[in-house]
Amino acid sequence: SLAGISNQPSSPPRTRERAAMTSEVQSAPPTPRPVSAPPSQMHSPAPSRSPLRAMASPLASPVKKAVASVRGYLEEVGHITKLADPRDAWLPITASRSGNAYYAAFHNLSSGVGFQALVLPAAFASLGWTWAIVCLTVAFAWQLYTLRLLVNLHEPVAGGTRYSRYMHLATTVFGERWGKILALLPTMYLSAGTCTALIIVGGGSMKILFSIACGPACVARPPTMVEWYVVFVCVAVVLSQLPNLNSIAGVSLVGATAAVGYCTMIWVISVTKGRVAGVSYDPVKASSDVDRTIAVLNGLGIIAFAFRGHNLVLEIQGTMPSTLKHPSHVPMWKGVKFAYLVVALCLYPVAIGGFWAYGNQIPPNGILSALYKFHSRDVSRLVIGLATLLVIVNCLTTFQIYAMPVFDNMEAGYVHKKNRPCPWWLRAGFRALFGAVNLLIAVALPFLSELAGLLGGISLPVTLAYPCFMWLAIMKPGRGTAMWCVNWALGCLGMGLSFVLIVGNLWGLVATGLHVQFFKPAEFQ
Repeated sequence: SLAGISNQPSSPPRTRERAAMTSEVQSAPPTPRPVSAPPSQMHSPAPSRSPLRAMASPLASPVKKAVASVRGYLEEVGHITKLADPRDAWLPITASRSGNAYYAAFHNLSSGVGFQALVLPAAFASLGWTWAIVCLTVAFAWQLYTLRLLVNLHEPVAGGTRYSRYMHLATTVFGERWGKILALLPTMYLSAGTCTALIIVGGGSMKILFSIACGPACVARPPTMVEWYVVFVCVAVVLSQLPNLNSIAGVSLVGATAAVGYCTMIWVISVTKGRVAGVSYDPVKASSDVDRTIAVLNGLGIIAFAFRGHNLVLEIQGTMPSTLKHPSHVPMWKGVKFAYLVVALCLYPVAIGGFWAYGNQIPPNGILSALYKFHSRDVSRLVIGLATLLVIVNCLTTFQIYAMPVFDNMEAGYVHKKNRPCPWWLRAGFRALFGAVNLLIAVALPFLSELAGLLGGISLPVTLAYPCFMWLAIMKPGRGTAMWCVNWALGCLGMGLSFVLIVGNLWGLVATGLHVQFFKPAEFQ
């Protein structure tokens, strides 16, 4: 055996010694097996004993493989950000982190376009062509910029804390007390208030769809508006039993498709039918400068209200995995870019086409009411019924994503107190309770549509101002740099604009009065 081994000129000395020792210990000599070297080493000299070449020896190769394996594991798995509180894995928003760019696009599109787009022509009637287009474009670019800030603030340091909730980021930046004072009311309004508005719009659309399907010769007693609200809430509560934000990705896709469908149908029908008789594009004449100022501020509030959904961006991104090599902001931003491209393709045609068709005769409730008012006789009932059905579907599906932060907050109280997951029956009870509370508000306060400008001013900082201050507090750009100046300017401008809209709309409500009739929803459809 020693002769067989000695005939291998390329074997290193350590290998020959080890083979010799083995042959002395074993009673029977093993059958020699030829050892073939890799082609790149066939004519290479014996390896040196220097430490730099030690990793090339056969004994060191398993170590190299182990080190490479551990390095790859750390890069791929080990740096996945841990939850700040392990109990967050039991909550609806952070229960599943298997989202992707497609899910992000579905959720952002569902939350970014909806019934609020239908009111944009009314803002044009207050502002006129030029100023309305300028304000709409500036608002769209501004909110897209702050959206990018929030996407990057979700995980500001790779491998560090992930802010999967808007309130978590707000309390981190502003402190526990001021974070709740500044952000709790706007974010809760954007969630619960939007769900209430969806009940009003969805229930009213159900009533209209019933009348369209039944026809003018219908002898059946139509359900009252409150009964339609109850039907809408029951269906919404059933859909809300899906456990977490990732599980409603398909629901968001259906809602986004419905929103794009009815927006396209409504503006195409309105433009195809041409301008109505006596149309005018001059801003609505007011009896005094005060009324004119109030109308302008109300138009700005409507535009601001059209860009909602920022209170859901961090939550949507929280459903994605994140590693050092594949951070969550990359697929999230891809989904956001696609979603808001589609949002722009919905908002601009509806606003411009609707104002072109109806001018200052546009009803306060928007282009959908104008379609019923001016074209209910010369447009097929099937077409109008399909558009109304798509509005209902969109309202039902959008209800789910806007309600999810409230569901998360309700379950967090139980989880953090009991230190265990929320049972299914309690989760169902929480969600049914939320639907019942929103139903009560929708029935008791059917005049919320008249407060669109005021509510837009209240929620405006969440979209246009707070992300700028959050970026300054967490990323700490150098004083006087471009990012420092831009974010300070936009943040202060957003807060000032919010204050002006709130004061102006309150002034308008005091001056013109609010048609308040509680528990009479039929009066306002």
